[in-house]
Amino acid sequence: MKTKAAVVYETGKPIEIEELELDGPKDGEVLIRYTHAGLCHSDVHIAHGDLEARLPMVLGHEGAGVIEEVGPGVTRVKPGDHVVCSFIPNCGVCRWCATGQQAICDMGATILEGYLPGERFPFTGPKGNYGAMCMLGTFSQYSTIHQNSVVKVDDDLPLDKAVLVGCGVPTGWGSAVNAADVKPGETVIVSGVGGIGINAVQGARYAGAKNLIAVDPLQNKREKAMELGATHAVGTIEEAADLARQMTNGNGADKAVVTAGIVTEEIVTGAFDAIGKAGTVVLTGLNKLSAQNVNLPGSIFTLFKKTVKGSLFGDCNPTTDIPKILGLYQSGDLKLDELITKTYTLEQVNEGYDDLLNGKNVRGVLVHEH
Repeated sequence: MKTKAAVVYETGKPIEIEELELDGPKDGEVLIRYTHAGLCHSDVHIAHGDLEARLPMVLGHEGAGVIEEVGPGVTRVKPGDHVVCSFIPNCGVCRWCATGQQAICDMGATILEGYLPGERFPFTGPKGNYGAMCMLGTFSQYSTIHQNSVVKVDDDLPLDKAVLVGCGVPTGWGSAVNAADVKPGETVIVSGVGGIGINAVQGARYAGAKNLIAVDPLQNKREKAMELGATHAVGTIEEAADLARQMTNGNGADKAVVTAGIVTEEIVTGAFDAIGKAGTVVLTGLNKLSAQNVNLPGSIFTLFKKTVKGSLFGDCNPTTDIPKILGLYQSGDLKLDELITKTYTLEQVNEGYDDLLNGKNVRGVLVHEH
């Protein structure tokens, strides 16, 4: 079948809209009709070359839609099911899945290569085989993906909101709740209030942070953070560190979650300096894989018992955490509607990313037309 998709052919060049051929589902695979896709910063990392991926690639790794067809051996979903896609698949049987660490499932090792198990490329076009970002390619009207990448959700959930729970929401929420392990009464800093950071704010608030300081240079982001649970919002990490010390008799923050779009050495050092004794810094944002952006004094680690740790997907297990987080949305404990600043058509994908990079949006959502 044919499908219209947004493709990156060369880093640094605009994303192109292309009509591609799509092969149907084989063993363990499903055909999905995407209804919505989230405009998340990680796709920009591919388009700009910050993350090295096999090109050409159909972008998009946050997606929601309806299962149209299933291949042999599929047991997780059936045609007609509404699903949210997990940007990292979960096989359920590797060492990491079996120990409750689905975020680092072995099956996710090839998400930047863009092929399905067996090095299978369902997308083909003028340049041969096309990969799919995170094995999903949600910036396509249709895609053939593995059943391990989908999570069934309630039919009455609005997919234009649920789509955000495929990456950005659990990544931010879990960075605070799981990775930072925020406790009631703690002082917490969230550095960078984009699509991930705003959900770290929501997660830290829900976990009971007493003082919750959001850091972002843009006033609209700071205002949104205050709207969704921050107690303070400032423009620099230095201001946040001063506030945290004032609130804690000079100790500093208990936790700092770094969710900036591009994580620099300055940002990491600022977060490390802002936490006090026994404090924890969680690194969630990215930079180039080769970038050496952590350069910290080892003796301070020891003498102040500080911790710096990385977190992928907010340490979430998508098969259980995606439904759980959507349940919090249904109960009113987590805001999704308020995150979406603007919606776009597939043809407006470059405009959407310009708006993201210019700081206009907390979250943009692409609406597929069929």
